[in-house]
This record gives sequence, structure tokens and C-alpha cells, in this order.
Amino acid sequence: MRILALDSSGLVASAAVVEAGVIDEITIAEYTVNYKKTHSQTLLPMLDEVAGMIDLDLKTIDAIAVAGGPGSFTGLRIGSATAKGLGMALNKPLIHVPTLEGLAYNLCGTHKIVCPIMDARRGQVYTGIYEFEGNDLQVIEDQTAVSIEELGEKLSIFDREIVFLGDGVSVYCEALAERIMVGKRISFAPAHMNRQRAASVGALAIRYYRAGKTESAAEHQPDYLRVSQAERERKERLGHD
Repeated sequence: MRILALDSSGLVASAAVVEAGVIDEITIAEYTVNYKKTHSQTLLPMLDEVAGMIDLDLKTIDAIAVAGGPGSFTGLRIGSATAKGLGMALNKPLIHVPTLEGLAYNLCGTHKIVCPIMDARRGQVYTGIYEFEGNDLQVIEDQTAVSIEELGEKLSIFDREIVFLGDGVSVYCEALAERIMVGKRISFAPAHMNRQRAASVGALAIRYYRAGKTESAAEHQPDYLRVSQAERERKERLGHD
């Protein structure tokens, strides 16, 4: 089984090809960029480069996995449109991988509670709470948008060490360490495991594929969790009319 995986849900753009091995998932190729360019400029060229480097015929893949949200509204739309277009052109199913689950899978096999946090602006983070049973991801608290203080309340019940990762760490690490998680054992993922990676999305997608969690390209829709800033501003204007 071979999966093409895409993640443009955050600041990082990433494309990977992941294959099911005898024991675990094998990353055949991965191209990840964290730079000040829009994903519309980077994602398809990255995919072309990956395919060229490994002589990949896209017709031979079994499915297309995409980080389905939450995250950047523009980034999610670009990733969704790319995955849907490929799915329709190649007649391949899509695997919708929730962004926070894909991010948590960077730390596959850890014994710690895993808490990815993405900066959602407006004083909130996109987050979820996870743990692993072996290499199987278990959802303790499904992904949501909450304040960092509310997240601290949710995490207060756990006696195990909690590891944080994601672009929200750079924003909230001091608050977590000095004010919100006082008395708790916490740590932060190392830099190479701290951001979205398409290889993690693809590895998790193989497990979802085997469980029958696929959808058609026409069915796929991103999970935004919140309305966009443009939509909020429109509602505010209409409310004043």
C-alpha cells in the first residue's frame, strides 16, 4: 500500500509518500518547507519534485491523505483543493486526517500525554489531547479551539508527563511553564518533531485506510472549527446594519 500525503494546514508545507512495510510504515520520500511563501507557490512544485526523485507514477498510489483541519483557512483550502483535484483526476480515495492527530503522530510510541497546540489567534489555540497504546493513537480529548487557560484546566487531571508540540509552543511555552502548568511535569518536543509533517499524516493515514476511513474526493471538506476572519467581520457588519 502506498499513500501520497499532503499537509498545508499551518506555516509548514509538506508532501510525502509513505508505504506500508512488514512491521511499520516506511517514508519513501518527504519534502517539507517552513518558509515565507504561500502554499499555493510551494505545494505542487514540492509534489512534482518528490514524484520525480522516486520515479513515482501517481496512478500507482492507493489513496491521497490530507491534513483536514483545523488550521490556516487559506492553507487548508489549498491542501483540500490539491487533494480533491488529484483524487478526481486519478480516481483515488481521500483520507481525511485531522490536523492535530497528524501532528500528535510525530511522537508515535511515547508514554507521555501528547498535547499539540496551534496558535489560533484571538487568544485561543487549536488543540487536542492524545496518548499512545504502542503505536496506536488514542484520542482522549478531540480537537477543539480553546483558550490556553481552559486547556490547562483540561490537562490538570493527568498525573503523567505532558509533552507539547506545534507552532503554539513558541507563543505559549513561558505561560505553560510558569503560570498554567505549575506543579505538572511538562516537556516540549524537539525542533525536528515540533511542526506538521506529511510523513506523519501518511503513516497515520495507512492505519485509517485499513480501518476503512476513506472518502471520495467529492465528499471531502476541511474542518475549520471556527469561521474565518472575513466571515466574522461580515457578520459584525451585518449586525450593525
